[in-house]
Amino acid sequence: MSAPSLRLPVLEDRQRHPMLAAVWAYLELTKPDITLLVVITAAASFWLGARHPVDRLPLLHVLVGITALSSGIGAMNHYLERERDGRMHRTKRRPLPSGRLRPPHALIFGLGLSILAELYLFFFLNPLTALLGALAFVSYLFAYTPLKTRTTLCTTIGAIPGAIPALMGWTAARDEIHVGAWILFAILFLWQFPHFFAIAWVYREDYARGGIRMLPVMDPDGQRTGRRIVLYTLLLVGVSALPTLFGLSGSLYLMGALFLGGYFLWESLRAARTRTRRHARRVLKASILYLPLLLGLMCLDLSALP
Repeated sequence: MSAPSLRLPVLEDRQRHPMLAAVWAYLELTKPDITLLVVITAAASFWLGARHPVDRLPLLHVLVGITALSSGIGAMNHYLERERDGRMHRTKRRPLPSGRLRPPHALIFGLGLSILAELYLFFFLNPLTALLGALAFVSYLFAYTPLKTRTTLCTTIGAIPGAIPALMGWTAARDEIHVGAWILFAILFLWQFPHFFAIAWVYREDYARGGIRMLPVMDPDGQRTGRRIVLYTLLLVGVSALPTLFGLSGSLYLMGALFLGGYFLWESLRAARTRTRRHARRVLKASILYLPLLLGLMCLDLSALP
């Protein structure tokens, strides 16, 4: 998954604080904003998939293992895209293009963290969760990342590894993929389209400078982008009702999901009509609010859980 970067402090006086500056740089490699969303998604999926009362120790293993895996994938992505990041204004201050870290160090950090995360998931949770983690690693870094400069279908490809944490949380709880896990996967899969398209709409010139071929970059007047944002938001609102229909959550969740979906759809329709950066930013903000609130409602409304 992708999201607006958290602007971590960059120390100006590296001579006085070299170790602290290095810590910040390595922290930036982990893409903490994306990792936070990934961990929230996996934890919510675990909570919904677990037999209640929830065993807290496996939940702790989910938090640790998936944080490490997402951080490792983020660092590997920094390494693979370092030259492209250097061409874009929004990413040129990242640790590798700015020269704060050397590429081999980022590679060792990212690969080592990913391997440790996979071993952790395998031994402390189960092989199925580790296998899904490996699938997310390979598909994100070696399918989605190179396709970003080749085809607008990259968003669809990238939404698959972006939604896999929903499956991982569930399999960590049950060691199987149930229909509930696929519903969570579908919600996360669909959510990424308006989210990604809004980001690319706001930064379309920068993305073009970096050679990224997402739909908003290839759609000068924004009409196709606006239609796609509305379409995927509509599909998301529809799919968000399934947890209640399949007994994953209750009526309180359903009312909240429809309210959140209505707000998200309103912002999407307005952006599609005006096709301005201002309203694209509002779609982006709506998407960032929508997902954690929806998952939170789902977890709080436990009345329909088995």
